[in-house]
Amino acid sequence: MPVVKDAKGLTAWALMTMGFCLVMFSSIVFAQSRPGVPSASVDQAELRVSDWLRHIHEGSRRRAYVGTFVVSVGDFMSSAKIWHVCDGAQQLERVDTLTGVPRSTLRRDDDVVTFWPASRVAVSERRGGMASFPNQLQAADADIERFYKVRRDGSARVAGHDAEIVVMQPLDRHRFGYRVWTEKKSGLILKLQTLDTSGAVLEQSAFSELSLDAPVRARELSQMMRATDGYQLQKTSLTKTSEMAEGWMMNKALPGFNSVSCFKRTLMSNASNESSGEQVFQWVFSDGLASVSLFVGIFNPERHRQSGAYAMGATHTLTQRVGRWWVTAVGEVPEATLLSFVQGLERRE
Repeated sequence: MPVVKDAKGLTAWALMTMGFCLVMFSSIVFAQSRPGVPSASVDQAELRVSDWLRHIHEGSRRRAYVGTFVVSVGDFMSSAKIWHVCDGAQQLERVDTLTGVPRSTLRRDDDVVTFWPASRVAVSERRGGMASFPNQLQAADADIERFYKVRRDGSARVAGHDAEIVVMQPLDRHRFGYRVWTEKKSGLILKLQTLDTSGAVLEQSAFSELSLDAPVRARELSQMMRATDGYQLQKTSLTKTSEMAEGWMMNKALPGFNSVSCFKRTLMSNASNESSGEQVFQWVFSDGLASVSLFVGIFNPERHRQSGAYAMGATHTLTQRVGRWWVTAVGEVPEATLLSFVQGLERRE
């Protein structure tokens, strides 16, 4: 299969799905903290994966903070400012890009509105299990311990805060590893590196400045989400479904990756505020940390001209024709893992 070296070599449909998953981080299911587990249990000599993940999960959910973070992928670097607050059981967040095209994304749990000031377009959608920095590594599934080993790697300071460093090493070649810097008291992720199978850094996200317990007002963020006057509002169509209802099955599952969710999406037209009418089936798998999304649509020879593979940091994308279908697999996993998923996809007749 040819490897696409440049994003321009991908089809527009593949770019759409890849861009969606870069923001979603492939729909990881968030696990709630269980009673009886101390929230600051990272001081113990031996770390249990599930307890440590639960600790950082609560760190990202319960603290109000304002900060600037930087994402580095090879020679590419981008930055954004983030405001985060917890309002009861709800998580509210605002992320403004500081590099590239201006964009402001506001989130209330799974409800997301993205504002594009230059084009005066606002896109409203639901993103199940959204998990962008610093909210990654959210699950606390006991099965994770079968596929990752956690070890301490010292301590450091990040953005003026004391941090503990922990390395999550995969126990097979189906997933990547992580080096994580967490704020000592709260468990909030301050810095995150995704590591390939040899331990080299594929991409890095880190706060350059951070104020914990900042006075972020949930009401103001909610009002900003609704402030769409003067914008062309586009709403994406998302319907929950199942692989059986859509006529698909996975004939060979990869160890540790379980089916998380299935959606049917109606794509929007790039030129208008109306639905394009094209529907895509999205099937999400996760091992609790790493995840893979499969997007399946009807093959269109006018648009789906080139199968191939593309990588941007830790995120790999694989496009391939499967019979009369066009499949795009996206995930922060090795390319071989994506290929296994595509090859295992089977149509129920």
